[in-house]
This record gives sequence, structure tokens and C-alpha cells, in this order.
Amino acid sequence: MFNNILIVCVGNICRSPMAEYLLRARLPEGSSKHVHSAGIGALVDKPADDTALELMQEQGIDASSHRARQVTQDMLASADLIMAMEEGHLERVHEIAPQIRGRAFLLCKWQNNQPVPDPYRQQRPAFEHAYKLIDQATESWLKYLGN
Repeated sequence: MFNNILIVCVGNICRSPMAEYLLRARLPEGSSKHVHSAGIGALVDKPADDTALELMQEQGIDASSHRARQVTQDMLASADLIMAMEEGHLERVHEIAPQIRGRAFLLCKWQNNQPVPDPYRQQRPAFEHAYKLIDQATESWLKYLGN
């Protein structure tokens, strides 16, 4: 099963933290799954974007402890499932760790593989749109993740 789940975007301050914390919140209490995130061009050690934090807080999700991390070959190799926001992210993670073929997918795989647009440096409506897509995608993945 998928016990080590890695979610990837670019900076690891907007989309992937929203997906990480939302998916964690949806897993059953006591789940053994490890959900984490990283960026292909991470703003290392930066907190999640204020607007992303605000949106999550409004849903009762506290992501204030998040700090951006750069994706590494080891992270990718140890992940059972890798979810990316865009095709370009999938291409990049496959360049970093070719052995992950068959374990990396778009987060919105079950929504016709649509990309989640990057809301970085945009107004709140862009974050709300990204959050809505992430919300739908994480809900769709639950049935495939097992207990």
C-alpha cells in the first residue's frame, strides 16, 4: 500500500503544503501513512504562503509549522506514491529519480489529469481556485490509498 506519500510542486509554499495538510486531515485518525511535501525549486525553510495558511485555517487545518523543503533523490526513492501539480513537475522528478516510474502521478489524476495552477504571488481568488482543485483531488485519492 501507499504508506509514504510525497506531494510535489515548485516552491513548496503554496500548492503542495495545502495538499499535504488537507490529505493528512482526511486520513483516519491513527493512520500509519506519512504524508509530506517538497519542491523542485523550493524556497527552503520558508513557511507556507500566508494566503494558503489562511485558507487552511478557515477549514480548521493548522499548517503553521510547515517549512519548505527541496525534493531529493532519496525522498523520491523512498516514496510509495508521488503526487505532482503539473506535468513539468512529473518530468522533473523522473529526471531526478528515474526509478520512480509507476509511482508518480498528477494530484488531479482522477480529475482528467488537470494541472493545479500556481497561485504564488497572486490574489486570494487564485489560491481559492487551487485549493478547490486540491480539495477535490485529495478527496478522490482517499479510496485508492487504503487504510
